[in-house]
This record gives sequence, C-alpha cells and structure tokens, in this order.
Amino acid sequence: MKRYPLLLIPVATALVCLAVPDTRAQRYPMLDRIAEKVVQKYETSSCQQLAAERSHPPGGERQEQEERAVRLLHEDAEMRREFINRVSAPIANKLFECGLIP
Repeated sequence: MKRYPLLLIPVATALVCLAVPDTRAQRYPMLDRIAEKVVQKYETSSCQQLAAERSHPPGGERQEQEERAVRLLHEDAEMRREFINRVSAPIANKLFECGLIP
C-alpha cells in the first residue's frame, strides 16, 4: 500500500463525499462544507496530534476511502483544483508552524 502525505488524509476522506455524480453536475455544492471541516481540523488540531497522524497512517475502511478519494482527485482536475485552492493555505501554514514541512 502507498503511504500518502499528511495533507491527503483529510482531503481524501472528505472527497469521498463529493463522488456522487449528481453533486458534480451542481459544481460541488458540498465542497464548501467539506473544505471548511478540513480547514477546521487543522486549525483546531495540536502539532502533536498532526505529528501522530503522520506517523500512524489509517488502515482498514478509512484507508480504502482515502485511496478512492485520491483516485477521484486524479480523475477530476476541476474538483481537485477547487478543493486544493480552498484548503491548501490553511493546511500549509499549520504544517509549517508545527515544523512538519520545511
């Protein structure tokens, strides 16, 4: 199994909800809510919690959901671009503050 960077764990989990075809036709109406949850997770998590998640990747059903969501990101460039535009700055800032990225 591949190990995905810490950034993809909440992104992948959240994007599973965006996979419904009807949702895509409406330009991702759930995107706001999911992006907000991901950003909130990073804003409220301690550096220790984030480091622990990085060292212990999920397994089982959660891992399968994340892998499925990563595939969706690869398949739908517009969805990927929209989601990453919304969550990248808050996540990158938190990881930088925690010393988890250089």
